[in-house]
Amino acid sequence: MTDDPNAALKRQAAEAAAALVTDGMAVGLGTGSTAYFAIANLIARVKQGLRITAIPTSERSATQAREGGIELVELTETTRLDLTIDGADSVAAGSLDLVKGLGGALLREKIVAAASAKLLIVVDGGKLVDKLGMNAPIPVEVVPFGWRRVAGQMAELGARPVLRLDPGGSLFHTDGGNFILDCHMPPIDDPAALDSALQSIVGVVETGLFISRTTTVFVADPAGVRTLTP
Repeated sequence: MTDDPNAALKRQAAEAAAALVTDGMAVGLGTGSTAYFAIANLIARVKQGLRITAIPTSERSATQAREGGIELVELTETTRLDLTIDGADSVAAGSLDLVKGLGGALLREKIVAAASAKLLIVVDGGKLVDKLGMNAPIPVEVVPFGWRRVAGQMAELGARPVLRLDPGGSLFHTDGGNFILDCHMPPIDDPAALDSALQSIVGVVETGLFISRTTTVFVADPAGVRTLTP
């Protein structure tokens, strides 16, 4: 995390969100560089006596939390989370709709977000955009079988889908064993309509468009941390 030029800003936003976690809560743990700092903060507080249970959205977050002493549970053990802390790749400044999934955990992230009373998003100021699609592609998780046909149907919607590879050049697989198509788009006027259209394609598992799910966004920039609400 030390190679990230925005690491200090991400830490500030993450710690502001983590401060809302109180004793006895069930907490969703997001995935990515900003969520890493939130989990690190919670680990420090657990060592000081904070009692929480948590559901991670990826194996990476699970490993960090488990090794730090946070008690992990399954969604089968609790049907409702008090809150989830996660990052985002893009935040629409007006609606607070999100693009998530560049870290590859979009399906689990959306399942956990849907089970949470509150979704707290932590970002640096560079993630705020006027319209989604301006600074990041839309990740879409798809089943491997027939993915080329799925990609063709995405192209008919105006997307330029690119099959994701891992840093070594091999096919990227999600924790669920699926592929991700990163859909490059022009600025999106109606994210909800695009999400619905993508979801209607047979073979699509989930999209990285998070529509009307955000409770609060914690934005850190050089002036400090500010909060945005829908």
